[in-house]
Amino acid sequence: EDEITLFERDMKEFWIQFKISYSTEQINQTSALRDLCKETIEALSEKWSKKLKEEDLMIDKIQEYNNEILQQSKYVAEKEEQLREIKLKLNEEEEQQQNLTDSIQELKEELMKKMEIKSSKNEAAKEKVERVSKIKTLFKERLGLEMRRIHDEQLQFIFRHIDHKDPDKPYMFTLSINEQGDYEVTSCTPPLDCIAELQLKLRETNNFSAFVANIRKAFTALSYK
Repeated sequence: EDEITLFERDMKEFWIQFKISYSTEQINQTSALRDLCKETIEALSEKWSKKLKEEDLMIDKIQEYNNEILQQSKYVAEKEEQLREIKLKLNEEEEQQQNLTDSIQELKEELMKKMEIKSSKNEAAKEKVERVSKIKTLFKERLGLEMRRIHDEQLQFIFRHIDHKDPDKPYMFTLSINEQGDYEVTSCTPPLDCIAELQLKLRETNNFSAFVANIRKAFTALSYK
């Protein structure tokens, strides 16, 4: 009985010691595992914290690039608008230059036409003056007519032998050629009421001899009044 009691006591002590030993080992293992987990978590935290910081830096960098791209795009858009305005202005200036060139050409052509017309009128006027001059002698001999060239290319016609009371009394009129190339009586002494009618008939018929003869007849009729 003593041996059994002793065995039981020894077994009891063994289990007590075993439990104590196992508990201590478990505690040590748990503590070591806890420390390992803590170190792992700290390492991971540091790693992820660094990674997050790098990602934040990358995000900032991307945002900076985006802002720079936006600024560049805005700059390019402004330059394109300026270029478009310059092209538009150049086109307008080219159009104005072309219009100016066309206007100058039209003015040149118009001036040439006017010069041709003026030359033609001058030539016609010259021919008329020459024709009048050729019959000067004839009129002087037959009609007692004297013709003189006075200022501004005018011709003065002086009739005598009209007034039977005073054969030397002059009856005169002045004739010129106007800008239209037509005959025009600029003065008449003494004045004749029919001078405008005779001038119109001369322009219509271009019969200068008849015109001078009709004026002489009108002066003659006036002398008897």
